[in-house]
Amino acid sequence: MDDLDAVLTRMAHAPVPASLDGMEARVLARIAARPAARAGTGIGAVTIAVALVMGVLSAGFPAREAGAVSALSPLGPMSPLAPSVLLAGAP
Repeated sequence: MDDLDAVLTRMAHAPVPASLDGMEARVLARIAARPAARAGTGIGAVTIAVALVMGVLSAGFPAREAGAVSALSPLGPMSPLAPSVLLAGAP
């Protein structure tokens, strides 16, 4: 780690390269000059309309009735396929 410390110390005392001088001001000037990209109000209205239609349609169709779970669940309570029943034999 001594080599790394020496390199970092040397870099800390080195002068700033001329290419980096004023870089922040150039970047901020380019950001300010670039026009902001905005979606039109038409796209926003279409998005809202599609979301509203999807909500109405999904609320209009009832969900299927829930059915009972199969009794042959291998990890369920008192299942004939449970490992403890298979190892101990049928009661």
